[in-house]
Order: sequence, then structure tokens, then C-alpha cells
Amino acid sequence: DLEMITRIRDQGFRHSQVMATVEHLTDQIGPRVTGSTEAKEALEWTRKQLADWGLANAHLEAFDFGRGWSLRSVSAAVVKPQHFPLMALPRAYTPGTARPVRGPLMAAKMETEKDLDQYKGKVAGKILLVDEAHDFAKDKAAEPRRYTAETLDELEQYKVPKETDQEREKRYEERIKMRRARNKFLTQEKVLAILEASSTPWGVLQVSSGGSYKPGEPDGPPDLVVAAEQYNRLLRLVEKNPGVEVEIDVKASYQDDDHTSYNTIAEIPGTDPNGEVVMLGAHLDSWHGSTGATDNAAGCAVAMET
Repeated sequence: DLEMITRIRDQGFRHSQVMATVEHLTDQIGPRVTGSTEAKEALEWTRKQLADWGLANAHLEAFDFGRGWSLRSVSAAVVKPQHFPLMALPRAYTPGTARPVRGPLMAAKMETEKDLDQYKGKVAGKILLVDEAHDFAKDKAAEPRRYTAETLDELEQYKVPKETDQEREKRYEERIKMRRARNKFLTQEKVLAILEASSTPWGVLQVSSGGSYKPGEPDGPPDLVVAAEQYNRLLRLVEKNPGVEVEIDVKASYQDDDHTSYNTIAEIPGTDPNGEVVMLGAHLDSWHGSTGATDNAAGCAVAMET
């Protein structure tokens, strides 16, 4: 159907809304942590856009999620023995600080629940480094790289993981269980804050969730992810100098008034008497380390454009 193909091409080349959609979701709204005020703004904006474009039954479909969380500002710095700022962001659903807090820095390895016992009564009022040093020598992501046509082709190939879905789910559940136990322990021990290393080099902060969106579960102290390069420096400083002090100030808040979240839904009614449904979508929420462009405003814009 050449006429239809021409109309589709005309829409794509001359009337595309993809960049305008991405720009609004990323530059104008920004990060969209599930349940946050920003996520709700994005949901309502996409609903209105789809309705304005003529789709039918554009609405928000509710589901029970839990509390929201929003980040307003963060600052972190070493203040003793010398002063320098830290590149850091808090993990989502961890608490903020009522005011700037300052405390001695201490390395404390906490990989398993058994590791926690050795720190009982020793960490009150401290800021803890809970990760190992980032080993850049073993990190392929730390190598400068320039893509060729061949290496780009390799990126398209999906390699089936050796780990099964059940093994991956079990590992995830163990990690969540450990994080809950650690948060409870750190709260009981009155730790000021914890610092973790970003899993990504080049000063990129790989940050997702650390606390819980489920009401009633332990929040733990403020949990900040620090650039891997700086985190290694902090470990070296603490090893040589027990008098290192850090100050942090995190303005973050929970949204506890409404535990409902939503999906944006809109329809293009078809004419097939069999009543089949074609579903097309992408996830609108995003973490707070950036504006959620590739994860996943790009996918949302493509779905909406289509």
C-alpha cells in the first residue's frame, strides 16, 4: 500500500514529535522515581499528550505501589584533614538529613549479615565506607574505547546468560535481605551515614535504590554513592589517617500521603472482530542520577510517536 507507506514516511520525516517528547520528559520534568511528584507529573503530561493527539480513552490506571521519594539537593565533602568536595548522590528511598551532619570516616566491610556483629557498639556517630576499593585494572569499562562497525555489530548480539532466571532471582532476594538487615543494624547503632562506591568508572554515578518504598521497613541512615575514583581515595586516606572527617547534607523527602502509582493508558480502537489487542509501551519512571533519557524516555517517546 504505497499511499499508506508515503503517509507514514511523511509523518516520520516532517511531523515527528520524538525530540519534543524526549526534551519535555528529560529537560523539563527530569528524574521520575516511582511514586514521586515528578513521576506523577510525567504520567499526567503523557496522558494529556496522547489525548490531544486524538487517542481514545486516555487515562491513568492505578496500582498500589508504596511511598514516593524525591531528592532536592545533596552536598558531601571531606572536611578534615583537608577540604575537598565529593561527587555523590544518595540512593533512592534512603532518608535525608535534617541539617548538615559531620562525623569521622571509618571503613567497615559489610557484605554478609555475619559481618555486622563485629561492628556492634563501634560505629555510632560515624560515616562508614562499606565497599571494597574499585579495581580499575580488572574493569573493562575503565578502558577508553572507540567503536568500529564490527564492534557495534557485536553490541547487537544478545548472549544468553549462563545464570538461570531462578539463580538470578535468588541472588536478588539475598541482596535485598542483606540490605534490610544492614539498614536495621545501622539504624540501631546510630550510624550517621554510609558511603558506597559507584560500580561505574569515569566519575559516573551508578545509583538506584537503597532504602525501601514499602512503609514500615527500616530506612537505614542516608546512603550515598560516591564516584569510584574518589571512593578509592577515601579508603587510602582512612588507612593512613584515622582522623578523616566528612560532612554531608541531603535534602530528600518521602511522599507518604498516597501510596498509589499509575500507568498511562491510551487506545487506538481497531476494527478486527476477533478483538485482539496490540500492546506497545515503555517504562516512564527513572532513577534520579540523571534525567532518565535512555532509561527510558527514549522508549516512551518512540512508543508515543508510533
